[in-house]
Amino acid sequence: MRRKTIILSLVACVTLFAFTPPADRFFELARNLEIFSSLFKEVNNLYVDEVNPNKLARQGIDAMLNSLDPYTNYIPEDEVEDYKTQNTGRYGGIGASTITVGNRTIVSMVFENYPAYKNGLKIGDEVVKIDGVDLAKISPEEGTKLMQGQVGTVIKVGVKRFGHDKLIDLEFTREKIKINSVPYFGMLPGQDIGLVQLTDFTSECSKELKKGILSLKEQGAKKIILDLRGNPGGHLNEAIEICNFFIPKGKPVVSTRGKSDWHEYETQNNALDEDIPLAILINRGSASASEIVAGTLQDYDRALVVGERSYGKGLVQISRSFIYNSYLKITTAKYYTPSGRCIQVLDYSHRREDGSVASVPDSIKKQFKTTHGRPVFDGGGIEPDVAVPAHAPSATAVALVRQGFLFDYATRYTALHTTVAPPKSFSLTAAEYQDFVNWVRLQKTEYKTALDGSLKDLEEEATREQYMPLIRTQLQQVRQRLTEIRQQDFVTYRDVIQPLLEREIMSHVYFEKGAAEFSLSRDEEVKKAVSLLNDPQATHKILGHK
Repeated sequence: MRRKTIILSLVACVTLFAFTPPADRFFELARNLEIFSSLFKEVNNLYVDEVNPNKLARQGIDAMLNSLDPYTNYIPEDEVEDYKTQNTGRYGGIGASTITVGNRTIVSMVFENYPAYKNGLKIGDEVVKIDGVDLAKISPEEGTKLMQGQVGTVIKVGVKRFGHDKLIDLEFTREKIKINSVPYFGMLPGQDIGLVQLTDFTSECSKELKKGILSLKEQGAKKIILDLRGNPGGHLNEAIEICNFFIPKGKPVVSTRGKSDWHEYETQNNALDEDIPLAILINRGSASASEIVAGTLQDYDRALVVGERSYGKGLVQISRSFIYNSYLKITTAKYYTPSGRCIQVLDYSHRREDGSVASVPDSIKKQFKTTHGRPVFDGGGIEPDVAVPAHAPSATAVALVRQGFLFDYATRYTALHTTVAPPKSFSLTAAEYQDFVNWVRLQKTEYKTALDGSLKDLEEEATREQYMPLIRTQLQQVRQRLTEIRQQDFVTYRDVIQPLLEREIMSHVYFEKGAAEFSLSRDEEVKKAVSLLNDPQATHKILGHK
């Protein structure tokens, strides 16, 4: 209760300050800060148990800022490097990423031409020790920090590897790592269409994208697909630069409107190519800067937007250095596309009584017009010109991915096969798929779906409420039936599970590029974009050409 009191005091301070006339705000701010300071001291001195002042203050700060929106954040000194890595894509390390499967830290990717790749670290290796520290005794976050460090320093890593009984000791010298924002670009088989993926908007990502587009044009690309699916956004200036690739100099791209600062951004250079047919792929994971690119080029009828409705983040943040070597990221404005629409979905300024946030209702959404007069709307993300509904994966497939079964089998498969076919032609045989099924069934740990968890919760609740004797037989029948059905899961959902397993194998063998190349050749949204780009009449009709 005392912790809640502190948090509520911080929230009250912000709320009172926001709605108090300017002449009285200084007094209200000073009064509430004094209340919070006094309360904090009293709790620290009198609370029955020992309290951690740093932890308590951090919880209060986080709760206060979260009452505004999820994007206004305080970044303490010990988290600043991680924050900079997210924004720049650069860090000191060995060029590998890891995932946590159960209590294991597994190498999930090694990046070509960096120390991990050159010195023998393999995807699927289990990292057991870093510089003598047993990872089983520390948190995954602490393990990540051990892996990264100052450029030029040496790191010693002990790994378990499939097929090896003893721990393998490896040594690396850390380098400056640059995460590639463009993991894949290439020509689609049998087409004059090039596809390029952009995974985030880190600094200088526009240069990487430009390089990919120019390379595709040199390979004969007459049309381009820009894949922004799952791209969470990033630097605003990079989004403006990328829009400039396809629209001429002097065109408005985005405007930002805040409490005291309104600014309009225009293209500054001649376009890379004003005429090349362009399709942009988006989904629910496309946010912020991704939506600026998709929305701006949609407003100018310059690109055909294909896929799902985007996330709907129309808020702009700035980052600045703060006291004690920390950082503050704060929302300062909303952004608007050239047609005048703001695509922000959630209205954080008008919360419900319980504190939850509602979407902008359809009844108050406004209509805007593209260059060719097509209607577009605000308050709901970017609506694609051509929708391709996403198919929800089966619960079994999700469980196999999340619990590491597909990853572990891919590690086994690649260790046992000296050669593996390239992504464009790779496919598991029926016998190989059955080997995977048999392997899963032999594992000590069974895969569990959300339904298993729900059934367990039901049994525990029935026991607490003393209904178990009355429904035990029925619950046993449900479990038995579920077991019978699950025996057929690998047959019923083979068309979903097998491609996921094949992609994981391609990732192990051919890294990021191979995994992308394999998936894109089977991608429904890519196929739809290709069919539209190859049908100029249909494309012109959708984009409102006369």
